[in-house]
Amino acid sequence: MPRTPSSSPIAKPPTQRATTVFRRAGGILRTQETKAAGIHPRTLAAMVEGGTVLRLGRGVYQLADAAPSEPDLAVVARKVPKAIVCLVSALAHHRLTTQIPHAVDLAVPRGFKDRKLEHPPVRFYRFGDASLAAGVERIKVGGRELRVYGAAKTVADCFKFRNKIGKDIAIEALRTYLRRKDAKPGNRVRDLMHFARINRVQAVMAPYIESAL
Repeated sequence: MPRTPSSSPIAKPPTQRATTVFRRAGGILRTQETKAAGIHPRTLAAMVEGGTVLRLGRGVYQLADAAPSEPDLAVVARKVPKAIVCLVSALAHHRLTTQIPHAVDLAVPRGFKDRKLEHPPVRFYRFGDASLAAGVERIKVGGRELRVYGAAKTVADCFKFRNKIGKDIAIEALRTYLRRKDAKPGNRVRDLMHFARINRVQAVMAPYIESAL
């Protein structure tokens, strides 16, 4: 009786396998992650040349059709995972400002050694322990978890750092936050004053809150 030749599964092309790896990681990988996943440097280079993968910065690659809504934050989530997005960058995330951030603002503990990234540019701000830990939210960007301060905490932080970022930015954010319809005015004021006390700027913020109501 004639033997039926056994069929073996057809191996996927290297670029197809690499694309699957990128998708499982949320669309963004660092160089060492591609190597650990078995993606050959020649395969990665071919994908960049063909436009399938974008090079966001030194050692960070993104699948072209899986771009996150906030690509700079996605890179930061990869490169500075312990930092917390704050101030103007957090305002932009919460849609509380008309400013366009030219760098990603990051809150770090005192004693943190600054890191310079090729992309995106970053600005580090030293927060005290109580303020650093307060009002942190966790979001997903590029398949990674990133910490960012909530809306009310960010407004209070802007008043704390008003001499560095500009008091007009802090006031605009406060008024925009108080006009929101997603919570009762009393609750918004309560949250603002809670974080204002942590930052010791309640006396500074109170007159602006009263005039905005």
